[in-house]
Amino acid sequence: MNLKILNYELSVCKINNISEINFNDELFFLGKTDQELSLVCNTKFVPQKCISCENGWKALRIEGELDFSLIGIISKISTLLAINEIGIFVVSTFNTDYILVKSDSLDKTVSVLEKEGYIF
Repeated sequence: MNLKILNYELSVCKINNISEINFNDELFFLGKTDQELSLVCNTKFVPQKCISCENGWKALRIEGELDFSLIGIISKISTLLAINEIGIFVVSTFNTDYILVKSDSLDKTVSVLEKEGYIF
């Protein structure tokens, strides 16, 4: 399976409302539940009035469009990374999945996954 490291410095934020989101940002993910409003965005576009924010994330994209019938892709990757004590934050879109790791864990992440046959 092919993975691509995206060239963005990302932040994971809890925000109050969407009025400060830069909707022209190349990459952002917005999630809303009955308990919170979360945003993953380029660090340079973090809203000024965040409730909480965690900087220093890098994203790996699973290349290609993933069919909904495919099972266990995130499970396998997350298990490999958990065994190696690498924390993750996962975001999915209609086409594919994104695995975020802390920037200081990126080299170790790549090494672990390459040993298991993943191609970057």
